[in-house]
Amino acid sequence: MTFKEFMKENGYELQTTFWDDFTIADLFGLSAIRNTFNRAFEEWKDNYKYLTELILVLNHKIWQHHEAKPEVAELYNSLWRQADRYAVENLKGEELDYFYEITD
Repeated sequence: MTFKEFMKENGYELQTTFWDDFTIADLFGLSAIRNTFNRAFEEWKDNYKYLTELILVLNHKIWQHHEAKPEVAELYNSLWRQADRYAVENLKGEELDYFYEITD
C-alpha cells in the first residue's frame, strides 16, 4: 500500500505535494533531501496543516528507508525530530489539537 493510499484509507486527504517532492529528492541523495526539507519547512512552517503533513511525510519516509537505506532513514529521522519539535513548541490551541489528532 502506498503512502497516499494509506492516508486516504485512514480518512486523511493529502493537501500538499510533499510526498512526491521527497520521493524525487530520494533519487538525488542526502543533500537533495535536506534541501527539499529546508525549502518546505521555511515556506510552510507557519501553516499548521501543511506543517503537520510535512511531519507525516517525514515519518513515513523513515519507515520507507529504514532497512534498505539506513543513512537516508537517519536523515529523515533527524528532519522529523526538528519539525516535530518545532510543531510541539510553536503550535497552540486548536492548531496543536489538530497536530496531535492527525499524527496520533
